[in-house]
Amino acid sequence: MKRLLLLPIIAALVIPFGCTKDFQRINTNPTAASPASFDANYFLSNAQQTYKEGIAGYQGPILFQSGWVQILASSSSGSANYYSNMDKYVPSSNTNSYLASSWTNCFRAGSLATQIIKDYGTNATQVNAVSAAYVMRALAISYAADVYGDLPYAEAFQAELGITQPKYDKQQAVMLKLLQELDANLPKFDATKPKPTADLFYAGDVAKWKKLGYSVMLRIAMRLTKADAATARTYAEKAYAGGTMAATTDDCFMVGNNANGYSSPNGRALLVVDDLYQVRWSKKLMDYLQATSDPRIGAMAEIPVPGIAGNNATSAGDNTAANQLGMPNGYDLNGGATDISAAPGYPGSNGTGGDACKIGKYSRPRASVYDNRDAPVFIMAYAESELLLAEASSRGWSTGSAATHYANGVTAGIVSLGTFSATAAAVATPAAAAAYAAANPLTAVAANQLQQINEQIWATSGILMDFAESWSNWRRSGFPVLTPVNYTGNFSGGTIPRRQLYPTGEVAVNPTNYAAGVAGLSGGDAWTSRVWWDK
Repeated sequence: MKRLLLLPIIAALVIPFGCTKDFQRINTNPTAASPASFDANYFLSNAQQTYKEGIAGYQGPILFQSGWVQILASSSSGSANYYSNMDKYVPSSNTNSYLASSWTNCFRAGSLATQIIKDYGTNATQVNAVSAAYVMRALAISYAADVYGDLPYAEAFQAELGITQPKYDKQQAVMLKLLQELDANLPKFDATKPKPTADLFYAGDVAKWKKLGYSVMLRIAMRLTKADAATARTYAEKAYAGGTMAATTDDCFMVGNNANGYSSPNGRALLVVDDLYQVRWSKKLMDYLQATSDPRIGAMAEIPVPGIAGNNATSAGDNTAANQLGMPNGYDLNGGATDISAAPGYPGSNGTGGDACKIGKYSRPRASVYDNRDAPVFIMAYAESELLLAEASSRGWSTGSAATHYANGVTAGIVSLGTFSATAAAVATPAAAAAYAAANPLTAVAANQLQQINEQIWATSGILMDFAESWSNWRRSGFPVLTPVNYTGNFSGGTIPRRQLYPTGEVAVNPTNYAAGVAGLSGGDAWTSRVWWDK
């Protein structure tokens, strides 16, 4: 798929910002220029770039959700090591900063999208830019709501009207409003009108934007299956009728542009020496893939070159599928009861003597696939859309054949891995994907279909490094069944975190409304409190 590079003008628009001490600024018109003197289309690429940063890398998911949902594992421990947040639910020295980043970036992206709507909302020739902005805003705000819970929406992005302390809306109201806005604006996409410019998703392809929009509608709708099944069904059926993604060519992702300063957040994280050394695929994930000889194994995983130096380098290791072994979550390298060498089935070190690496025989993300500053960040994949439709159909909703959607989703999940590199594409081929899907169809036992579908969503989203989506769908569905880690000093009472805390700055800049948001959470502003739809 063609991808535009960031235009030079965008560099001037990307404004660094921190936590919610900047709430007023990120909800203020991001430029002093009027619509008459500035092309608001350029806010779209800035919104896309900002959103990408909020859902990947050190901005949150790789340091939190990747381990909470047991896609990745790490031997890190203690406050000095940031991966303790994800593998053991133990705070690091920068936890408060990390937990605020998704909030800040999502609201910034939402503000930029809102500016397009404000500037062009009555301009008939800019209907495609406006409709794309609604999709972008729905992505950003639904993500923030999934992660944190209640949040500002009705009064958000209104600082120019003097609203600098917006009230928190109930998550239920926010999600319903997003669905209604998508329903009203997606039909307005018009291929005969000017394309959105400076578009980093689809280079202005209106048809693809429309399909993305309906797939986002489907994702939001399916969040409600336990909280409001009737609304979930209504909007899932609307999404299917409107036209969701139809092929992997509709995959929505942003590749890095490291040469111009816009690297992939996940790629640059995994290239940090500590990350390269300590981050492994989890035992839970690898056991799941090995059980059916999933063809993704050889594309995504490798046993590093033996020795400490080999584990610290990106040199190609052993990617033989049968040799791959996931590392159990919750272990460290400290020599005590939780030392990795005490884990059941411990395979021993690789390397010898002083060069022995204790975790060296566990599979890491394959360096030639993931350790790339130009690697893609997936916004939404066709595979996810199809698997969600499979679940909707399994529930008896009017969304087509569950078996067909499931086969499409499984096939697409394998093929989309090839987006990361030619190395992955050479293993995760369309032929291999089709053969695997045919050999592993959706079970005919209706009682087991939801588990099968949602385990596949968990694995597919995780392998594409869409960690927060893997976690959110696990919270919603309950699949796969995960055993939590109960490591000394953890912040969630030995249970898997169900949300991120609100940014600490909210207490200072929006205290009354923050208090109202906390009051809406059973258990308060805690890692273990559940957002509205998480039943």
